[in-house]
Amino acid sequence: MDPLILLHPTYFPNIASMALLAQRKCLWEVCDYFQKQTYRNRTYICTDQGKHMMTIPIKHVGGEQGKQFYRDVKVDNQYPWQRQHWRTLQTAYRSSPFFEYYEDELAPLFKDSFEFLLDFNLRSIELACELLQLDIPSSKTTVYDPNPNNFIDMRCMVNAKKSVSFYPPPYTQVFVERHGFIGNLSILDLLFNEGTAAPTYLEEVSLSFLNA
Repeated sequence: MDPLILLHPTYFPNIASMALLAQRKCLWEVCDYFQKQTYRNRTYICTDQGKHMMTIPIKHVGGEQGKQFYRDVKVDNQYPWQRQHWRTLQTAYRSSPFFEYYEDELAPLFKDSFEFLLDFNLRSIELACELLQLDIPSSKTTVYDPNPNNFIDMRCMVNAKKSVSFYPPPYTQVFVERHGFIGNLSILDLLFNEGTAAPTYLEEVSLSFLNA
């Protein structure tokens, strides 16, 4: 049996992360500290302007409490970020083949209030897995281990400033004629463009980056 893959729960994960969920058994890292410039509170889609980042605002703490555990980070709901993100998705993907097919299931996520970032991210992943008919991992870490021996450590994939050697095969995107194919975006991009073919795409894409 293959060892478990250790991953961070992120905001509508990118295609590389979702391919891992489709092909391997995974474990969620939930005992680490929150770090900036990661996919913990951002995801990338494609708009008419090209690659576009959507960021969830969080409540920062100062002084001696400047460092927060990921599980303790609260969403800053004073800013209407959910409404803005949903409008951005509508504008970017309304003309995609499958946006209308999934919008009723997705819309409540951008209306319901969430206090903690981790809870919102896990719900976004749960929803994506439901739409893809994938099993969502239920196992979570109980302590933080910087050098785990029993898992394949892919926590590096949470870093938005670094990229794994992942080259997914092109699929038709809404603005491909304007920007060319943009790979490894949020799973939402694959869902809206490929729809019911998305699970097969995830199951067949190469995971060679695991051996890099």
